[in-house]
Amino acid sequence: MTKKRIKQIFRIVLLLGTAISLFYVPWILVKAWILPLPDTVQEQVNEAIGHGFDGMIVYIDEAGKPPAFYTGGWKDREHKIPADPKSLFKIASISKLYVAVAITKLVKEKRLSLDETLADYFPELIGRIENAEKITLKMMVQHRSGIPNFTDNPAFWENEQENGKKALEFALDLPASFKPDEGYEYSNTNYLLLRKVIDNVLGYSHQHYMKEKILIPLKLNNTFFFAKRS
Repeated sequence: MTKKRIKQIFRIVLLLGTAISLFYVPWILVKAWILPLPDTVQEQVNEAIGHGFDGMIVYIDEAGKPPAFYTGGWKDREHKIPADPKSLFKIASISKLYVAVAITKLVKEKRLSLDETLADYFPELIGRIENAEKITLKMMVQHRSGIPNFTDNPAFWENEQENGKKALEFALDLPASFKPDEGYEYSNTNYLLLRKVIDNVLGYSHQHYMKEKILIPLKLNNTFFFAKRS
């Protein structure tokens, strides 16, 4: 094969590689970064809704001015109810912040220790979760445990509503993502287990503890664990 032919093949491969890589570029983010911002906050909210969000509330508290709310999208898409400043939305994984605070409060109360291991609380998980006897609560709080994320298991999504009741099963008997405290990987399983630890230590639900120790003292009157549709 001649050098000229090799160069032609190399150029073709390079062009194909470039074309394929463009498929993985997050063009929505690129567009948002390049284009100038809209003139008003409300216009920015409206534009953000155009990227696929169901509903949005923006609160701005600027010195010397009264607080302002900006809303967009739906409070209830199914029933075509527009979002308003009092709309309630699920906070999803932001709830992990409340779990982390509850863990630290229990540490301060000397009811648990961040150095205790997963196996200390759940000896039945030895052999089911790799390194269970080496993974500490601190590692789970920091997502440095190496425990697989149950939502990364494709089987979980086959019936999310039903499988959510037995979510831990989708993280068992799998190889660790890395050795304890030797990496970082976001894992919902960490906080699923931390909630169970809190329940076991207290003898009652972590929701009740967080309400009494966090929500009520901070007067978070519009933060709920379950919201019933009226």
